[in-house]
Amino acid sequence: MKKEKTIDFHIKWTWHAISRMYNIYAAPSDMTMSIGYVLLNIDQEKGTPATKIGPSIGMEPRSLTRMLKSLEEKGWIYRETDAEDKRFVNVFLTELGKSKRNFAREGVIAFNKKIHESIPMEKLSVFYSVINDIKEIVETQTNDSKATINGFKATEEVEV
Repeated sequence: MKKEKTIDFHIKWTWHAISRMYNIYAAPSDMTMSIGYVLLNIDQEKGTPATKIGPSIGMEPRSLTRMLKSLEEKGWIYRETDAEDKRFVNVFLTELGKSKRNFAREGVIAFNKKIHESIPMEKLSVFYSVINDIKEIVETQTNDSKATINGFKATEEVEV
């Protein structure tokens, strides 16, 4: 099977295209797609525990720590230790951070509006259904303690 006929190739290729698009949109505002996702996952009013941000966007703790440090240096966020439990650190947006968050939000809304204008809801419904099925298969395979990539039965050899 050629790589262009694999599901993961199309998912990854599309995700990289979306990522490039968001990075081009964000660059003039000294942002990246990853920064936008972090800002979008910080509650504007109550802040968000730092430990909750990474898992919500699939970011590794080390990468998140570096990014939060950078955002703090830029003055977009600040961190406060939880008054009741000193082990927890909450992340809050500064006014500048809220402005950058709104910029990221506008980009996401504009992209989704364009998709909804360009692709009929019937097709999007099928897409959501299929992508959720794929996600469930991957999660089941990943959560199986005996899971390995060999757990997937190959029906033909893949050419990459």
